[in-house]
Amino acid sequence: MSVEARTGRLRQRYDNNFRLVSGCIPYRLTKDAEDENEDTQTRIEVLMVSSPNRSDLVFPKGGWENDETVMEAACREALEEAGVRGKLNEKPLGIWEFRSKSKQDLHSLEGGCRGYMFSLEVTEELEIWPEQENRYRKWLNIQDAFQLCRYEWMREALEKFMKVMSEEQKVEITEEIVEPLPKPVPDVIAECQIVSSNYCVTTTSSQHHGISAIIPFHWQILKRLPLT
Repeated sequence: MSVEARTGRLRQRYDNNFRLVSGCIPYRLTKDAEDENEDTQTRIEVLMVSSPNRSDLVFPKGGWENDETVMEAACREALEEAGVRGKLNEKPLGIWEFRSKSKQDLHSLEGGCRGYMFSLEVTEELEIWPEQENRYRKWLNIQDAFQLCRYEWMREALEKFMKVMSEEQKVEITEEIVEPLPKPVPDVIAECQIVSSNYCVTTTSSQHHGISAIIPFHWQILKRLPLT
């Protein structure tokens, strides 16, 4: 089933003259990711897409519309711009305020954007996607991606992403080195393992009414920057 990209801004959300934007940093583990001796930076690749009529690369993002949650908007933009689906971490990387690249006047209220960024573990990469005629996508290691980030807010988001991934790796290593205590009773029929995950996006009908209902956590605006 083909998917068409949304166009226009009839359903666009605004807050105090800021256009609300949602996006993500899509990532995957490399083939050598099982090597425990590798650090997080060498185990991960991130996906960037080209901007229409420009040579620079960006992370998928776009307008957050009034018929979707902020997390649904991030997933939609990843599909439309980069042609990927995956598991979105519902814990955000943060919020950044910046200006649209078409609006250079820093003293004007017009063109201001407030972007909500997430991380997305890619599980499916489509061969055909809505905006492939206007964009190309490219997998990059962290070092190359950081060098290609044209704007400061993108570099800050990537740094926050790597911090989160490093912390998760430390938790995994700690869990692996903890050995279970020997069981005093040899006849153990079955065990139950509780797995906790924050990565699946679930929505309810109440989430579609108002910004406060859609965002179930506290946001913090990290920095106001001049460009998108």
